[in-house]
Amino acid sequence: MIDLDILLPAFVAGLLILALHVPLGREVLRRGIIFLDLAVAQVAALGVLLAEGMGLGEEPWAVQLGAALAALLAVLLLNWVERRWRDTQEALIGSVFVLAASSAVLVLSHDVHAGERIEHLLAGQILWVEWPQIAWVAALYTALLLLWWRLPALRSGLGFYLVFALAVTASVQLVGVYLVFASLIMPALAVRDAGRRGLWIAYAIGATGYALGLLASAWWDLPSGAAIIWALALSAVSAASRAARKPAGG
Repeated sequence: MIDLDILLPAFVAGLLILALHVPLGREVLRRGIIFLDLAVAQVAALGVLLAEGMGLGEEPWAVQLGAALAALLAVLLLNWVERRWRDTQEALIGSVFVLAASSAVLVLSHDVHAGERIEHLLAGQILWVEWPQIAWVAALYTALLLLWWRLPALRSGLGFYLVFALAVTASVQLVGVYLVFASLIMPALAVRDAGRRGLWIAYAIGATGYALGLLASAWWDLPSGAAIIWALALSAVSAASRAARKPAGG
Protein backbone atom coordinates (compact mmCIF):
# COMPACT_ATOMS: atom_id res chain seq x y z
CA MET A 1 0.00 0.00 0.00
CA ILE A 2 1.28 3.47 -0.94
CA ASP A 3 0.79 5.79 2.04
CA LEU A 4 1.51 9.36 0.92
CA ASP A 5 1.40 10.60 4.51
CA ILE A 6 4.63 8.63 5.05
CA LEU A 7 6.20 8.70 1.59
CA LEU A 8 5.74 12.42 0.87
CA PRO A 9 7.75 13.73 3.86
CA ALA A 10 10.44 11.13 3.10
CA PHE A 11 10.64 12.22 -0.54
CA VAL A 12 10.80 15.91 0.40
CA ALA A 13 13.57 15.09 2.88
CA GLY A 14 15.44 13.34 0.06
CA LEU A 15 15.09 16.36 -2.23
CA LEU A 16 16.44 18.55 0.58
CA ILE A 17 19.46 16.30 0.99
CA LEU A 18 20.11 16.40 -2.76
CA ALA A 19 19.75 20.19 -2.98
CA LEU A 20 22.98 20.70 -1.05
CA HIS A 21 24.77 17.37 -1.37
CA VAL A 22 24.84 17.31 -5.18
CA PRO A 23 26.99 20.46 -5.50
CA LEU A 24 29.04 19.35 -2.50
CA GLY A 25 29.53 15.97 -4.13
CA ARG A 26 30.83 17.52 -7.34
CA GLU A 27 33.36 19.50 -5.29
CA VAL A 28 34.38 16.37 -3.39
CA LEU A 29 35.04 14.56 -6.67
CA ARG A 30 37.01 17.52 -8.01
CA ARG A 31 39.20 17.49 -4.91
CA GLY A 32 39.58 13.70 -4.96
CA ILE A 33 38.53 13.24 -1.32
CA ILE A 34 35.79 10.69 -1.90
CA PHE A 35 35.58 9.31 1.62
CA LEU A 36 35.39 12.69 3.34
CA ASP A 37 31.61 12.36 3.60
CA LEU A 38 31.74 8.94 5.25
CA ALA A 39 34.31 10.13 7.78
CA VAL A 40 32.51 13.35 8.73
CA ALA A 41 29.10 11.64 8.80
CA GLN A 42 30.46 8.95 11.10
CA VAL A 43 31.99 11.55 13.41
CA ALA A 44 28.67 13.45 13.49
CA ALA A 45 26.92 10.18 14.38
CA LEU A 46 29.44 9.70 17.17
CA GLY A 47 28.59 13.20 18.42
CA VAL A 48 24.92 12.18 18.56
CA LEU A 49 25.77 9.09 20.62
CA LEU A 50 27.97 11.06 23.01
CA ALA A 51 25.26 13.68 23.56
CA GLU A 52 22.69 10.95 24.23
CA GLY A 53 25.15 9.17 26.52
CA MET A 54 25.38 12.33 28.64
CA GLY A 55 21.62 12.23 29.16
CA LEU A 56 20.79 14.91 26.59
CA GLY A 57 18.72 12.69 24.30
CA GLU A 58 15.47 14.45 25.25
CA GLU A 59 16.89 17.82 24.15
CA PRO A 60 17.04 17.93 20.32
CA TRP A 61 19.09 21.13 20.32
CA ALA A 62 21.71 19.51 22.56
CA VAL A 63 21.98 16.43 20.34
CA GLN A 64 22.29 18.68 17.27
CA LEU A 65 24.96 20.75 19.01
CA GLY A 66 26.92 17.62 19.96
CA ALA A 67 26.80 16.34 16.37
CA ALA A 68 27.78 19.75 14.97
CA LEU A 69 30.72 20.21 17.34
CA ALA A 70 32.02 16.71 16.56
CA ALA A 71 31.71 17.29 12.80
CA LEU A 72 33.35 20.72 13.01
CA LEU A 73 36.30 19.30 14.95
CA ALA A 74 36.63 16.59 12.31
CA VAL A 75 36.68 19.02 9.38
CA LEU A 76 39.16 21.30 11.12
CA LEU A 77 41.45 18.30 11.51
CA LEU A 78 40.93 17.18 7.90
CA ASN A 79 41.49 20.69 6.56
CA TRP A 80 44.81 20.72 8.40
CA VAL A 81 45.60 17.28 6.98
CA GLU A 82 44.88 18.57 3.46
CA ARG A 83 47.40 21.38 3.88
CA ARG A 84 50.02 19.26 5.64
CA TRP A 85 49.84 15.75 4.09
CA ARG A 86 47.93 16.03 0.82
CA ASP A 87 49.61 12.94 -0.65
CA THR A 88 48.23 10.69 2.10
CA GLN A 89 44.98 12.57 2.65
CA GLU A 90 42.61 9.78 1.58
CA ALA A 91 44.32 7.26 3.83
CA LEU A 92 44.06 9.62 6.80
CA ILE A 93 40.38 10.34 6.05
CA GLY A 94 39.75 6.58 6.03
CA SER A 95 41.55 6.29 9.36
CA VAL A 96 39.30 8.98 10.86
CA PHE A 97 36.25 7.04 9.68
CA VAL A 98 37.47 3.78 11.23
CA LEU A 99 38.37 5.48 14.52
CA ALA A 100 34.96 7.20 14.72
CA ALA A 101 33.13 3.95 13.91
CA SER A 102 35.17 2.06 16.51
CA SER A 103 34.49 4.79 19.07
CA ALA A 104 30.75 4.44 18.46
CA VAL A 105 31.02 0.71 19.17
CA LEU A 106 32.89 1.43 22.41
CA VAL A 107 30.37 4.08 23.51
CA LEU A 108 27.53 1.59 23.00
CA SER A 109 29.37 -1.45 24.34
CA HIS A 110 27.11 -1.69 27.41
CA ASP A 111 23.87 -0.59 25.73
CA VAL A 112 21.34 -3.42 25.28
CA HIS A 113 19.94 -1.57 22.27
CA ALA A 114 23.36 -0.97 20.68
CA GLY A 115 22.63 -2.87 17.47
CA GLU A 116 19.39 -1.03 16.86
CA ARG A 117 20.95 2.38 17.51
CA ILE A 118 23.94 1.74 15.26
CA GLU A 119 21.64 0.51 12.48
CA HIS A 120 19.53 3.66 12.87
CA LEU A 121 22.56 5.94 12.50
CA LEU A 122 24.01 4.01 9.54
CA ALA A 123 20.94 3.00 7.54
CA GLY A 124 18.66 5.80 8.75
CA GLN A 125 14.89 5.91 9.24
CA ILE A 126 13.82 8.16 6.39
CA LEU A 127 10.23 6.87 6.47
CA TRP A 128 9.83 8.30 9.97
CA VAL A 129 11.00 11.81 9.09
CA GLU A 130 8.44 14.41 10.21
CA TRP A 131 7.63 17.85 8.87
CA PRO A 132 9.14 19.79 11.84
CA GLN A 133 12.49 18.06 11.18
CA ILE A 134 12.23 18.92 7.49
CA ALA A 135 11.44 22.57 8.32
CA TRP A 136 14.57 23.22 10.37
CA VAL A 137 16.81 21.36 7.93
CA ALA A 138 15.28 23.39 5.08
CA ALA A 139 16.11 26.62 6.93
CA LEU A 140 19.70 25.51 7.51
CA TYR A 141 20.19 24.29 3.93
CA THR A 142 18.72 27.49 2.48
CA ALA A 143 21.33 29.51 4.35
CA LEU A 144 24.14 27.15 3.32
CA LEU A 145 23.05 27.14 -0.33
CA LEU A 146 22.96 30.94 -0.39
CA LEU A 147 26.48 31.01 1.00
CA TRP A 148 27.62 28.35 -1.48
CA TRP A 149 26.33 30.11 -4.61
CA ARG A 150 26.74 33.76 -3.56
CA LEU A 151 30.23 33.39 -2.07
CA PRO A 152 32.22 31.10 -4.40
CA ALA A 153 35.35 31.73 -2.32
CA LEU A 154 33.79 29.48 0.35
CA ARG A 155 34.30 26.49 -1.93
CA SER A 156 38.04 26.58 -1.32
CA GLY A 157 39.99 26.08 1.87
CA LEU A 158 38.34 25.98 5.27
CA GLY A 159 35.02 27.42 4.05
CA PHE A 160 34.24 24.26 2.09
CA TYR A 161 34.91 22.08 5.13
CA LEU A 162 32.70 24.18 7.40
CA VAL A 163 29.75 24.12 4.98
CA PHE A 164 30.31 20.39 4.56
CA ALA A 165 30.29 19.76 8.31
CA LEU A 166 27.05 21.66 8.91
CA ALA A 167 25.33 19.96 5.97
CA VAL A 168 26.34 16.46 7.01
CA THR A 169 25.45 17.09 10.66
CA ALA A 170 21.84 17.67 9.66
CA SER A 171 21.56 15.10 6.89
CA VAL A 172 22.99 12.15 8.84
CA GLN A 173 20.25 12.57 11.43
CA LEU A 174 17.60 12.59 8.71
CA VAL A 175 18.67 9.68 6.54
CA GLY A 176 21.74 7.96 8.05
CA VAL A 177 25.40 7.68 7.10
CA TYR A 178 25.01 5.33 4.11
CA LEU A 179 22.31 7.32 2.34
CA VAL A 180 24.16 10.59 2.92
CA PHE A 181 27.23 9.12 1.20
CA ALA A 182 25.17 7.72 -1.70
CA SER A 183 23.38 11.07 -2.21
CA LEU A 184 26.67 12.91 -2.26
CA ILE A 185 28.69 10.64 -4.55
CA MET A 186 26.46 8.65 -6.90
CA PRO A 187 24.69 11.48 -8.79
CA ALA A 188 27.89 13.53 -8.96
CA LEU A 189 29.90 10.54 -10.20
CA ALA A 190 27.43 9.89 -13.03
CA VAL A 191 27.88 13.44 -14.42
CA ARG A 192 31.55 14.05 -13.65
CA ASP A 193 32.26 14.90 -17.32
CA ALA A 194 29.00 16.71 -18.08
CA GLY A 195 30.12 20.29 -17.37
CA ARG A 196 27.64 22.89 -16.11
CA ARG A 197 24.53 21.03 -17.23
CA GLY A 198 25.72 18.11 -15.10
CA LEU A 199 24.36 19.79 -11.97
CA TRP A 200 20.76 19.55 -13.19
CA ILE A 201 21.24 16.05 -14.56
CA ALA A 202 22.61 15.01 -11.15
CA TYR A 203 19.56 16.50 -9.43
CA ALA A 204 17.31 14.51 -11.79
CA ILE A 205 19.27 11.31 -11.08
CA GLY A 206 18.94 11.86 -7.35
CA ALA A 207 15.23 12.68 -7.43
CA THR A 208 14.54 9.61 -9.59
CA GLY A 209 16.54 7.42 -7.22
CA TYR A 210 14.68 8.63 -4.14
CA ALA A 211 11.27 8.29 -5.81
CA LEU A 212 11.89 4.78 -7.15
CA GLY A 213 13.56 3.63 -3.93
CA LEU A 214 10.70 4.82 -1.75
CA LEU A 215 8.11 3.25 -4.04
CA ALA A 216 10.03 -0.04 -4.09
CA SER A 217 10.29 -0.06 -0.31
CA ALA A 218 6.53 0.52 -0.04
CA TRP A 219 5.53 -2.05 -2.66
CA TRP A 220 7.78 -4.86 -1.47
CA ASP A 221 8.16 -3.94 2.21
CA LEU A 222 11.92 -3.37 1.90
CA PRO A 223 14.21 -1.29 4.14
CA SER A 224 13.82 2.18 2.68
CA GLY A 225 17.42 3.36 3.00
CA ALA A 226 18.87 0.33 1.25
CA ALA A 227 16.20 0.47 -1.48
CA ILE A 228 16.94 4.14 -2.17
CA ILE A 229 20.69 3.51 -2.35
CA TRP A 230 20.20 0.80 -4.97
CA ALA A 231 17.76 2.99 -6.89
CA LEU A 232 20.28 5.85 -6.83
CA ALA A 233 22.98 3.52 -8.13
CA LEU A 234 20.79 2.21 -10.96
CA SER A 235 19.68 5.73 -11.92
CA ALA A 236 23.30 6.91 -11.95
CA VAL A 237 24.48 3.96 -14.06
CA SER A 238 21.59 4.45 -16.50
CA ALA A 239 22.34 8.17 -16.92
CA ALA A 240 26.07 7.57 -17.31
CA SER A 241 25.43 4.85 -19.92
CA ARG A 242 23.17 7.12 -21.97
CA ALA A 243 25.75 9.90 -21.83
CA ALA A 244 28.51 7.52 -22.97
CA ARG A 245 26.43 6.41 -26.00
CA LYS A 246 25.64 9.94 -27.23
CA PRO A 247 28.95 10.70 -29.05
CA ALA A 248 28.77 7.43 -30.99
CA GLY A 249 25.18 8.10 -32.01
CA GLY A 250 25.86 11.71 -32.94
